[in-house]
Amino acid sequence: MHALGACLLGAATLAAPAWTIEVADDPATVEAYRRLRRDVFVDEQALFSGSDLDDTDDDPRTVVLVARADDGTILGGVRLAPVATLGQDIGWWTGSRLAVSRDARRHGGIGPALVRAACAHAEQRGVLRLEASVQAANEPLFRRLGWQRLSPVAVAGTAHLQMRWPIERFAGQAQATKAPLGALLAGLHLGGPGFVGDDGVPVPGSDLVAACDAIVPSLVERDPEWAGWCGVLVNLNDLCAMGAHPVALLDSVAARDASFAARILAGLRAASEAYQVPVVGGHTQFGVPAALSVTALGRTERPVPAGGGRPGHAVTLTADLGGGWRHGHTGRQWDSTTTRSGEHLRSMLGLVAATAPAAAKDVSMAGTVGTLGMLAEASGCGAVLDIAAVPTPAAASTADWLACFPGFAMLTTDHPGASLPPPGPATSAVCGELVAGAGVALRWPDGELTPAINGAVTGLGTA
Repeated sequence: MHALGACLLGAATLAAPAWTIEVADDPATVEAYRRLRRDVFVDEQALFSGSDLDDTDDDPRTVVLVARADDGTILGGVRLAPVATLGQDIGWWTGSRLAVSRDARRHGGIGPALVRAACAHAEQRGVLRLEASVQAANEPLFRRLGWQRLSPVAVAGTAHLQMRWPIERFAGQAQATKAPLGALLAGLHLGGPGFVGDDGVPVPGSDLVAACDAIVPSLVERDPEWAGWCGVLVNLNDLCAMGAHPVALLDSVAARDASFAARILAGLRAASEAYQVPVVGGHTQFGVPAALSVTALGRTERPVPAGGGRPGHAVTLTADLGGGWRHGHTGRQWDSTTTRSGEHLRSMLGLVAATAPAAAKDVSMAGTVGTLGMLAEASGCGAVLDIAAVPTPAAASTADWLACFPGFAMLTTDHPGASLPPPGPATSAVCGELVAGAGVALRWPDGELTPAINGAVTGLGTA
């Protein structure tokens, strides 16, 4: 307390460690790390004979992190790499060869710092499953750092433990974007029985389906034309998921002046013309912060619910993999629609109506995993997503693709063997199943399941 108080009062400063952790981005540093490994694993511990080098060292995707002393000496290091047997990188990585020099161990802190840095670097790179084979003596250290024990394994004939770092990217996204809804919306009549949790709602006494979405104000301010386009896009996606044919749009635009409002409306007008869905009314206000909300109306006699799924149903993702990341929104918003012809855009809107699946939901700002969790929640069950089977653009990492707003993407469920959506500019693949329980798990090529979202996403309950 005395030292901390003195520091806060300016009477003292906390001593910084005499080393830093960095990515080894030059051959000399990588070679120094390999010499340190040889000192520890070959000479000191005799785990290997002659050399501990392996195929991971030859993989150009391998990342090495090192602890470097002020004088340039390499005090420790660790490496990270995708699982090589998969070929493509789907977000499954391993950490290995954590080594700290004998002299540096006396000071403490370097090993834990390297592990923490490796976890942070992996998550920044979009890793969704991170595991390591840890010497049994180091299990307490890894457990203190938050790692989970999986099973005993042997490395070079020596007892190790397979351990996993829990990655909560999708759970955090769901918590931030959807978790408060159940409590906030309690008491409202959301869609009526069978349609609770749907983004569109059947209008009682008619064949109309209504959908309404507001665009995040910061997006409207930053990229007004794109916001206007998205105001149309997300609402028409909602109608598509219900199997409805769109007939009209209404907008509510707020802007600081007419010039800025014109930019929002330019994007909205372009989308309205591309999809051939007219804007029939709305409201415009000036002298206020930028905002946009759009309402869409469609028609169908047989609306498709999000809550129509049942355990055993196959999960299909149909997504437009064309286009690329929207400028300024890399990793968060995929723009597959602004470069498509109107004919292609309109054809994709009819896919749910054409196949009439048991359940459907368009992928929204909750991402593919979060949206699947919402569909499963409305259906009163859980879901498993086969991560290697998800249609993914070549320009997107698996993690970013599963978390982003993908432009056009639909999740549908039906009995195994049901027909897939008709061919078109989008790509369809069966990539999971609904199961008893709750939440979403990721299934990996080795059959292992890792939790993505535990439990309900919105708290709205079953439809």
